[in-house]
Amino acid sequence: MKCVFLTLLFICELALSIGTTDINGLVVSTTESMKDKENRETEDNPRVNPQIYSMQIESNVSNRYATTLITSKVRNLKQNAAETTFSVILPENAFISEFEMEINGKVYKAYVKEKEEAKKIYQQAVSSGQSAAHVELSARDSKTFTVSVNIEPESKTIFRLTYEELLQRQIGMYELIINIHPGQTVDDLGVQVNINETKPLTFVKTPSLRTGNEIRKNDDKLDPSAKIKTINSTSAVVKFNPDVSEQKMFAQHLGSEKENGLAGQFVVQYDVERDPAGGEVLVRDGYFVHFFAPSDLKPLQKHVVFVLDHSGSMGGNKIYQLIEAMQNILSELKPNDIFHIIRFADEASVWNITENTFSQVEIHTRTATYGQLEPYLREIKLPEAVMGTKENIEKAKDIIKDKSNMGLTNIIAGLETGLFLIKRTQENLPNKYQPMIIFLTDGLPNVGMSSGEHITRTVTKLNSGSKRSSIFSLSFGAGADKDFLRKLSSQNLGFSRHIYEAADASLQLQDFYKQISSPLLSDINFKYVDGVSDVTKTHYPILFNGSELIVAGRTSNNPDVLLTVTSICTTGRIQFNASRSEPVTSIERLWAYLTVRQILKERETTENKTELTKKALDLALKYSFVTPVSSLVVVKPNRTDSADTENVDESKLDSQGSLMLGSRAVPHYMGPSGTNSLLYARSYFGGIPGMSMGGVAADPYYSGLTGRHRAEAYYPPPPRFQPYVTSTRRSPVKFRTTLSPSSENSTVPQWLEQIKMKNENITTPLGMLKLGQSGDVTVHPECSKTPLNDNTGECTLLYDCPEVFSVLTDINIYFKYFCPLNEFAGVCCPKKNKSSPVP
Repeated sequence: MKCVFLTLLFICELALSIGTTDINGLVVSTTESMKDKENRETEDNPRVNPQIYSMQIESNVSNRYATTLITSKVRNLKQNAAETTFSVILPENAFISEFEMEINGKVYKAYVKEKEEAKKIYQQAVSSGQSAAHVELSARDSKTFTVSVNIEPESKTIFRLTYEELLQRQIGMYELIINIHPGQTVDDLGVQVNINETKPLTFVKTPSLRTGNEIRKNDDKLDPSAKIKTINSTSAVVKFNPDVSEQKMFAQHLGSEKENGLAGQFVVQYDVERDPAGGEVLVRDGYFVHFFAPSDLKPLQKHVVFVLDHSGSMGGNKIYQLIEAMQNILSELKPNDIFHIIRFADEASVWNITENTFSQVEIHTRTATYGQLEPYLREIKLPEAVMGTKENIEKAKDIIKDKSNMGLTNIIAGLETGLFLIKRTQENLPNKYQPMIIFLTDGLPNVGMSSGEHITRTVTKLNSGSKRSSIFSLSFGAGADKDFLRKLSSQNLGFSRHIYEAADASLQLQDFYKQISSPLLSDINFKYVDGVSDVTKTHYPILFNGSELIVAGRTSNNPDVLLTVTSICTTGRIQFNASRSEPVTSIERLWAYLTVRQILKERETTENKTELTKKALDLALKYSFVTPVSSLVVVKPNRTDSADTENVDESKLDSQGSLMLGSRAVPHYMGPSGTNSLLYARSYFGGIPGMSMGGVAADPYYSGLTGRHRAEAYYPPPPRFQPYVTSTRRSPVKFRTTLSPSSENSTVPQWLEQIKMKNENITTPLGMLKLGQSGDVTVHPECSKTPLNDNTGECTLLYDCPEVFSVLTDINIYFKYFCPLNEFAGVCCPKKNKSSPVP
């Protein structure tokens, strides 16, 4: 049996998002094979890309759980084989559950495997060397699935991908967002969303189409004019079928080329009636799910501490965007709220309303230790919180315009000062105000405490007791360590979001604040009857207006699973019950989805991951969820006209074939027509890829990259939806003739050859960097340590320092000596004798 194994690529691109901070969507694009690109165009053989002649997206939403099927049909009009790439941008929290390809009437279905097993297979295969192609996709807060397949002349291929997600209620509604980007006009393009809930629908609407990378207000020119049909009080169908002329019109208004077709997001928003008694419990087939979002509650009074980064890396556009956002956020404070404003750089400062200035908190390390500053902070008598009156807000808006204090990044000073102010306020006004810290930073700690892990442990210890504060972290800019901030917030009753440095940065901040501006309940506890098991999280520190808490579990034959829900509201301790009903569809997969998500979240912050990894993997394999611990593999024939793959023995998969589908990835690799096909995926989690808390590399691919370099390096935006094609050769490659004669016999390191593209670019955690040629960079800043010794060196183009290649044996070592040269890849090179010729 002749066959090769086509592995699937699952990408979560760094610092990219679509629309708002929680995004869903898909992208479909096509590209020719490398072989076709090398063929010259002739009259007898015109170059025509494989065409998507039909793309249909159907999403079924039931019990807030959406299952979305994308069907893309592609035909090759050429007289020779051509490669097509099927790419889907998924919601950040979605799991792929099914994928199949139909080639010449035969269906090749993917299956889920344990991730490490697939990774070992890949590592054996990649050593043989493969040709490479890279399709660059741009989307915020997302992860991308990509697969490439060879299409025979004048034939058709059908791709079908299914993914599942639980819709999150925010600001009073559920939002399903589908991003459509076929890269061309499509004769048969359609989206259908079927909504079927147990509670009556209060509204269903489709706002303006969105670009996918910036927040925009409704625009009549982008009204999708979708057809919304109400089936009954609990069901509705939404259809969007733009013809070719409408696709071109939308493309133009969304800022793309008309001939490239629609490139944007189709959005469906809806909500259901709320039960003031305590929500809705659905029970069916031994499983239950409890939706809790009571209505008719007054917001809690809150004590908000804004901790704002005023370090040097915030200079320029970022600080102006921060000021603009804070002007709007301060306007959202209620008169009965109280607030502090702290800013930090080398040290922390607290706003003093009396003097309308900032009081400096000077930390003297000889007399005070971070984590133990309370006696010192009490002694210096920091300003009290102020009420959210109109007068105080106007003063705060004026002082927030001050852009001074641009120094280093002392995160622990800002957070410890904020926690102290909350503790002092709780002592004077016990249980009157719900405390929360809104912490915004664009970089990494480099003074005070430079380890993110140390900061997290210290802050969590300080933030203990009966009235803990929620810490909501906002990472700002491409250099922020999102992994550190996510763990900091998750261990301190909050969550993190990334604010993208774009024209809509202030809108992103405002939207985030709207989500947390009105806390309704605190200390929420769910209690269920004996006999329930495998219950997800049952304690929540806070519930915000417009959001929802969800608990799921397994039950015996007793349908009355809920005992009570207790929490604290404006009048004190309160109890809730809930209505019970039987859903029209199964809720087992919803329970499995929630359980896997919860286990994976716990796994992020625990030291011993073995047990949690096994639990998550067992459920992922059982329910065919592609997660950070599982992978997806599909088998396809080497020649689509003759191979027999109906009876493939999975136990005999070898290094010729399969490769992991992870949670995040760098460029994928595939062979030309008639050869083995591989796709390369590397896992990394949050922030700068592969970096754990404190800047310690979790993946050797990225270790050694210092916090300063990660925070300050240039991040060139990737070309939008442009394919890059290159080749990877097994034998060492000679330097180009632009190098000096003395270096011509030097060889490019193997790892560099594997990631280098045809246009001499490389994709790194810092984005796409150019390798460049001698003379491209004339300014060589000093750097601290070279690969050959501990002496200072000069930052030089990587190709201009061949003497260090014997030391740079892998990309791990290279990033220890990496230095930024704008868009070029630099290395700390030993200083050269200025009288000698420049290589």
